[in-house]
Amino acid sequence: MDDIDIRLLDLFASEPRIGVLEASRRLGIARGTVQARLDKLSARGVIIGWGPEVSPEAVGFPVTAFLTLEIRQGSGHDAVADHLSGIPEVLEAYTITGAGDMWARVVARSNADLQRVIDQVLADPGIERSTTVIALATQIPHRVLPLARAAAGSS
Repeated sequence: MDDIDIRLLDLFASEPRIGVLEASRRLGIARGTVQARLDKLSARGVIIGWGPEVSPEAVGFPVTAFLTLEIRQGSGHDAVADHLSGIPEVLEAYTITGAGDMWARVVARSNADLQRVIDQVLADPGIERSTTVIALATQIPHRVLPLARAAAGSS
């Protein structure tokens, strides 16, 4: 990635509906260059989506929690991940190292509703136990652009 790629990423991250023509005007580069760069960034997997970001809080899920799951030996992470993917409140899940086997970020309508979500997660026989940590506030929301800028600066 170079400076043009970073400028494109910054612009589309701050104004995702800007359009290729307006982006080319603002950045002072040809429309075809903008389109080619965006296509290349998408093909390389740098840009992984163009859809709107949805706020769980705004759609009625203000509670965020992190579950550390311990998977029963021989059950397999993929089977547990398949189970978790069927629960809408599970936003993401990762196989991890350390005290647990899998980490999941979940949301709920309330602290009481969080128990329902946890019960759904634990309904899989491949999960032996879980520990839960409730997030009190978001200090740094999910972000990737600073990392992309750093990567471009180091190459």
